[in-house]
Amino acid sequence: MTIPFYRQPTVDYGVLQPVAPGVRRIVARNPGPFSYTGTGTYVIGTGEVAVIDPGPDRPEHIEALLAGLAGERVTHQFITHTHIDHSPAARALAAASGAPTHGFGPHHGGIRPPDYQPVEEGGDWDLTPDVALRDGDVVAGAGWALRAVHTPGHTSNHLCFALEGEGILFTGDHVMGWSTSIITPPDGDMAAYMASLDKLLARADRLYLPTHGPAITDPAPFVRAFIAHRHAREAQITRCLEDGIGDIAAMVTHIYHDVPEALHSAAAHSVFAHLVHMVETGRARCAGPATLTARYEAPC
Repeated sequence: MTIPFYRQPTVDYGVLQPVAPGVRRIVARNPGPFSYTGTGTYVIGTGEVAVIDPGPDRPEHIEALLAGLAGERVTHQFITHTHIDHSPAARALAAASGAPTHGFGPHHGGIRPPDYQPVEEGGDWDLTPDVALRDGDVVAGAGWALRAVHTPGHTSNHLCFALEGEGILFTGDHVMGWSTSIITPPDGDMAAYMASLDKLLARADRLYLPTHGPAITDPAPFVRAFIAHRHAREAQITRCLEDGIGDIAAMVTHIYHDVPEALHSAAAHSVFAHLVHMVETGRARCAGPATLTARYEAPC
């Protein structure tokens, strides 16, 4: 099944634009292989407003956001997850407005692995939300209410936020409008990611607003395509194992032959996440602990 990615070739950077009733968006000028055209910061309400994913710590982005909100007051900040293209601007926005941060918790539970090496945008290890949210928690403001939907997988602390009564879900990086998410162990978890996709399918949201890429106006087929894509990737890994290709590096060369080599490191982590899940469920095996450099085999 083909994933119905949408394309957004041009962006008006630094401009707050309406994207849905009561919702505006400003895109940071940080395009790249993992952020597409840039990080989208959402503003909910008017007058007294909430900000979702304040974005990277880029002065021009923060200045443009504050300029766009001149005459209004930021009362709440919501963090989908702690990657450095999503959350660091929260500190500058808090200094300017006093608005507290709301999120699931610190990056990787606040425990930095000794061999930590950032993949894609890397973690924001300096942010611990002022208000910890759990699945189903509702926070209300002036004319709006957001419900936290815990969707671990891309990161363990990933939250989506549902705009109550509107059928709108802010999906962060769990479901993006241009690409599937990268899952990077140990904080990223493929089993949790797949379960979180199933969780969204059980909901009745009519519109997804991701942090990267344009709106997703028909969410259910989009999510099903993501699930099918992951099943297809696991089938490719299974065929590699059956053919005696047991090293992740060799699998990446085989599976991602049409992908630029600059992205192969990220691809290796996604393959690794799949293999961890497959070992846990008896669909692959390795002699010792599952690692990036371990050799994997088909199950007997």
